[in-house]
Amino acid sequence: MSDKRECLPEPGEAIIQVRGLQNRFAEHVVHEHLDLDVMQGEILGVVGGSGSGKSVLLRSIVGLVRPSGGEVVMLGERLDQLSERRRVLLERRCGVLFQQGALFSSLTVTQNVALPLREHLKLSPADAEHLAAVKLALVGLPAHAGGLSPSELSGGMIKRAALARALALDPDILFLDEPTAGLDPIGAAAFDQLLLTLRNAFGLTVFLVTHDLDTLYTTCDRIAVLSGKRVLVADTLSVVEQTDDKWIRDYFHGPRGRSAQLAKHSAREA
Repeated sequence: MSDKRECLPEPGEAIIQVRGLQNRFAEHVVHEHLDLDVMQGEILGVVGGSGSGKSVLLRSIVGLVRPSGGEVVMLGERLDQLSERRRVLLERRCGVLFQQGALFSSLTVTQNVALPLREHLKLSPADAEHLAAVKLALVGLPAHAGGLSPSELSGGMIKRAALARALALDPDILFLDEPTAGLDPIGAAAFDQLLLTLRNAFGLTVFLVTHDLDTLYTTCDRIAVLSGKRVLVADTLSVVEQTDDKWIRDYFHGPRGRSAQLAKHSAREA
């Protein structure tokens, strides 16, 4: 890792601050006066009902959606006041895994992971692909996977390849949008354990959009629930579970929620 980590907040301090966020698309209001802090070194799970704006919030924080109002401060930088040069430098400190992986179908897996290394660090193709191979090994992909095209990968391998690309520039913050969607329970559980290993090994901060209750119970330090165009609650699972709200009761205390709780307790006792 580079010396950029010297500029990080202390654990437990905010690395991302969202204040008064508003997102409107024509007459449709997605977010209104939304506030949220993401703490250094935590895995924050973001949940909410369909249409609550989970992915829009992620995209607003990483700069892919320009908010209608409010402000986002990340790593001490207010996004709407950055020069182009400062924005590029900040983007290098963030890794993003999009839904479905979003790998380039015309490139091999290795070339996909090497692309940010070539674009941002101006590495030669050979050097970039050498580092890409290291990243692919880091996320548990076999060496031969690098020469495959995305269409030749299984769903779990696509997620890991996309994660390797997100990690290519050694980011401080990792943004994951539904990383276990579409995976079988074994593949999803393996991805959850990989995420924990990477966070603990590299001190990553993780912003995780998910609907997967097993992922929430296995990996997350805190949960932020989006409801009514803002953050209803952002706290530990035990606090969120007890929040007096119909959606939270249905989500965390329904059959799937009880199953996830039981699985977590069984894992602790094993």
